[in-house]
Amino acid sequence: MQEERPYILISNDDGYTAPGINYLIDTLMPMADIIVVAPDSPRSGAGCCITPNVPLTCKLMHREPGLEVYACSGTPVDCVKVALNRFVRRRPDLIIGGINHGDNSSVNAHYSGTMGVATEGALQGYRSIAFSLCNHSLRADFTPLHDYLLKFTEYALTNELPPFSCLNINFPLCESFKGVRVCRMAHSRWQNELEEREHPHGRPYFWLVGDCAELEPEATDTDRWALANGYVAVTPVNLDLTHYGLRDKLNFDAL
Repeated sequence: MQEERPYILISNDDGYTAPGINYLIDTLMPMADIIVVAPDSPRSGAGCCITPNVPLTCKLMHREPGLEVYACSGTPVDCVKVALNRFVRRRPDLIIGGINHGDNSSVNAHYSGTMGVATEGALQGYRSIAFSLCNHSLRADFTPLHDYLLKFTEYALTNELPPFSCLNINFPLCESFKGVRVCRMAHSRWQNELEEREHPHGRPYFWLVGDCAELEPEATDTDRWALANGYVAVTPVNLDLTHYGLRDKLNFDAL
């Protein structure tokens, strides 16, 4: 009897036609059966947004042995929910977000729709990881990632992650990598975020821009440091937002 191949659900926030997700599909197809449910157009910055008040549509775009691709009108998290509730043929062994076009380290992980895919997967009880490359270009070269994608995916398929956790994996923009660093999330924040412009009809409007301000530039144990120094950054993410140290200090008995 032939052994059943792993079954992987993939989504992203750049849309199902993005080069990043299609490179990931091509890389993983030799080792797994794949179902893709991804946005029908870019949804960058969607984070963990869902669409509760607008009907969702989902269209089969491609089918071949070992691969199904659907385009969904919703957010990345919507895509995961639709996939798990309607389209998967059996329980996925792994949920992957990516490959994202752009850096999702540090504070960016909070806004990322690619991380939203992994977060939703973990919330639903699945092993989940997210892949991102520090290059926004649609012409980005993903070939240096090839062997790492296979090894990280194999690791995630064969090793349990703690409940309500996932892996955020970022690749630096390099032709080759110095190695892999397991990191913590760097402390940073976006600044100068709004640029005011004038509409041709004379009305003002705002455009989100900004730059990421490093709050601990000397730290060497962070994802930002790893990427800046040519390492693949692997950040374990905990979905339990409780601050246990603060919880143990708070006392409102006198109220």
